Amino acid sequence: MNNKRSKKFNSFEGIVFSTNPDYEIETPFDNEPQTVEAGLQDLRVQLDKKQRGGKVVTIVSGFKGKDDDLQMLGKKLKQKCGVGGSVKDGEILIQGDFREKILLMLKNDGYKVKKVGG
Repeated sequence: MNNKRSKKFNSFEGIVFSTNPDYEIETPFDNEPQTVEAGLQDLRVQLDKKQRGGKVVTIVSGFKGKDDDLQMLGKKLKQKCGVGGSVKDGEILIQGDFREKILLMLKNDGYKVKKVGG
């Protein structure tokens, strides 16, 4: 079975036919949240080393908006810090302790940022 075909079929959530002439199928793109401007974002920056083999990770959380915009912000922070990281579950993970540098960068970009933890 063609995998692309089954995904397309699943996107209609089981609706095959409707007798209602006014019925419109909702696409997943209609429900995508809009990105809030930088000044209204309330981001949190914290350090974490749990379940990471003792390695330290800086986490940026609280971003409200499109996943693509979060990916772009994560890419920018990784490039500015010169390290690796990832974006998953609505959080940006930066390898290493870069809390102060990330706080400064986000404040300069107009974000409301708070440091969480010690």
